[in-house]
Amino acid sequence: MDKSDFQPDTRYTLVLRDAGGKVRPCTVYVFRIYDAFMVARPTGGDALLRKIAYPDVIKIVAAQPVAPADRYMVPAALLEEKIWRERDVMLHYATSPARGK
Repeated sequence: MDKSDFQPDTRYTLVLRDAGGKVRPCTVYVFRIYDAFMVARPTGGDALLRKIAYPDVIKIVAAQPVAPADRYMVPAALLEEKIWRERDVMLHYATSPARGK
């Protein structure tokens, strides 16, 4: 896989190879696309932003663009490439009265 296979603000169901080498299914929301990796958030469970390298993606099972009203919002400074060069995971939690959370 490479950068051209992905688009920002899209939900993907992927087959990924984790750090331990195991193959796992994962549904993610992609925030940003960079040359060597993408910044995404798994749609279930934790609120962690993760750096996913393209070689770790084995297969794209499904892709669904997200409507502007349903997009996750994260401050742009947290998504900059320089922040993610030496980082794999970041905890970000935010609530929104407009979303009823």
